[in-house]
Amino acid sequence: MDSTSPGSSPVSESAASSAAAPGNAGDRPAIYFDGTSNRRHVVEVRFGDELDIVEDGATVACWPYDDLRAVDNGQRALRLKCTSSLPLARLEVFDPPTQAEIRTRARCLEKDRGGGRAHTGRIVAWSLAAIVSIFLVVVYGMALVAERLTPLIPLSFDRHLGAMADNQVRVIFGGRTCTNAQGRAAFSKLVETLRQSSDLDVPLQTEVLTSPVPNAFALPGGKIYLLNGLLQKAQSADELAGVLAHEMGHISHRDHTRMMIQRGGVSFLIGLLWGDITGSTAVIFVTRTLFEVSYSREAEANADAFAIKAMHALGRSPAPMGELLFRITGAEGGRTIGILASHPLTEDRRELMRREDRPATGPEILSDVEWQALKTICRSANAR
Repeated sequence: MDSTSPGSSPVSESAASSAAAPGNAGDRPAIYFDGTSNRRHVVEVRFGDELDIVEDGATVACWPYDDLRAVDNGQRALRLKCTSSLPLARLEVFDPPTQAEIRTRARCLEKDRGGGRAHTGRIVAWSLAAIVSIFLVVVYGMALVAERLTPLIPLSFDRHLGAMADNQVRVIFGGRTCTNAQGRAAFSKLVETLRQSSDLDVPLQTEVLTSPVPNAFALPGGKIYLLNGLLQKAQSADELAGVLAHEMGHISHRDHTRMMIQRGGVSFLIGLLWGDITGSTAVIFVTRTLFEVSYSREAEANADAFAIKAMHALGRSPAPMGELLFRITGAEGGRTIGILASHPLTEDRRELMRREDRPATGPEILSDVEWQALKTICRSANAR
């Protein structure tokens, strides 16, 4: 009988079938791999109490029918393995009548048909489950860790973060500090009035930059920047006061530190605390995190609530803040799906501020003269 030696070219399926044609009706040709080498054995299949695999008249393996499983079926061959034999042992049967007889006798064969695909499906399913688990840990697990760790971090850490990003802020916004004396005095009064009304016990450092971008933002540790673009959009001190109170809310709730822990992970936090992360790499990481990652919807809502409470404490309405925000951004509902937005939609925030509207019972935060001085704070030739 012909057989191939290791390294020889494989025989074709048709050649194998014809070369091993049985001498009697009980012998069935097939190709057998014994699981110990890559040698192909042209064998005969005989049916008895078990499936007998015979080579040159000698039985080389007996496979119980109940242990037979179909694997990686080709277009013509029925490829079998035996669960009680070597893991890599395979039997390839090409004769259709023989295949039919095996399927009749092997009760578990049809159950496991397509088992390779099922195994692949299980791998894909477990891989997807792992990806989802990692996502849930990153999104929810780190958020919980950050929530628990933030109160334990000293305030000096917040100031450290703010100092790292401060120089980069000026580069990013390309703005110089506005130094008009009357304007600075009015701005300081506005900020101090808001700080006292909100019971914020963090020392604040505030500056107005000449940038035309309509924005205001806070850095960790109590640094608040107002950009001239936003100042010029504001039509009253109350509008501007609400926005500044919102930024104070982020400082009070330490949203920056919480966000840094979520974004950078606990290892980055430990590195900063112990001085293992220094230099330009840390500065870039901190700055990108502070300015490229939006606050969560919950953080924005909490900061809005802080601003509303501060304005009510002054006997002023938070409604003007909502009008200023809407004037800058316009309606967002048509551009952003609400549930996917990183912050509440501006129109929703405006409606909230309107619902919290109260008749004014307190004095003007700034007089008309002070307000005009603040509006012209960046016209000084000494802006640096």
